[in-house]
Amino acid sequence: MSQSIHHIAQTGFSDASSYNKHRPTYTAHETDLILKRTSLAGRQNLKLVDLAAGTGLFTEALAARPEGYEIIAVEPHDEMRRELEGKELKGVKVVKGFAQELPIESGSVDGVFATQAFHWFATLDSLKEIRRILKPDGYLGLIWHVDDWNAYKSDPVRSNWEEMIKSHIWSHDDNVPRFRHGIWRNVFDEERQTYFETPIHEEREEHTQWRCVEAIWDRLQTYSIFSTAEEGVLRDFKEKFDGTLREVPKNEAGEVVVHGRTQYAWTKAL
Repeated sequence: MSQSIHHIAQTGFSDASSYNKHRPTYTAHETDLILKRTSLAGRQNLKLVDLAAGTGLFTEALAARPEGYEIIAVEPHDEMRRELEGKELKGVKVVKGFAQELPIESGSVDGVFATQAFHWFATLDSLKEIRRILKPDGYLGLIWHVDDWNAYKSDPVRSNWEEMIKSHIWSHDDNVPRFRHGIWRNVFDEERQTYFETPIHEEREEHTQWRCVEAIWDRLQTYSIFSTAEEGVLRDFKEKFDGTLREVPKNEAGEVVVHGRTQYAWTKAL
């Protein structure tokens, strides 16, 4: 998300309905945690921005809060934005915009959040623009849902089948900046970064979930590295995926345990 959408994001997220259906939502706990860390929980008459809002998974969580926030959901991807607009969320204004060019008044926003997205636009120009719209005491909050198979290369993986997926992802890496590369942090450490406090704060919470094999496959298809894969590569991987998951222990509902974490980061405007 910059002044144009990366072509991988443009094509990889074209099936907005599938993304909305198969990506995890944001729990009340996750939403409350990031709002508390950014000193925005429990306060009335605040204006928040959900930047790169996608289909509005986090927008929905913000709109459900008792504070009654005024929310601006900014999303450049037309299909994603239409999916979000169709939800008609109370207190939410949906606009087209880019991280480097936000259609929002300077100094008018109390908090900006980017969920599952900051790695796409982790640049000084983006930070400058985000700082422009924030009030002097405003905050930037970031969240990622990170599956073991899509985590940093050095992170441990808690099952063999998830290691198989992670190995495939890294062996077909296209060098497009994603969370797992870890380079999204670098922009905060640049010498010319005078917009936000450093070091940024970080927190993580490990979690496990039970999912059927079909649901895991559907979720994988929402990741751009799979949704943009060549047909032959995807077909071969699907065969390997099916064969591997066939041997994984399951509960009575036929589900396997999926490991991951929620990664939080936040900082205050200078």
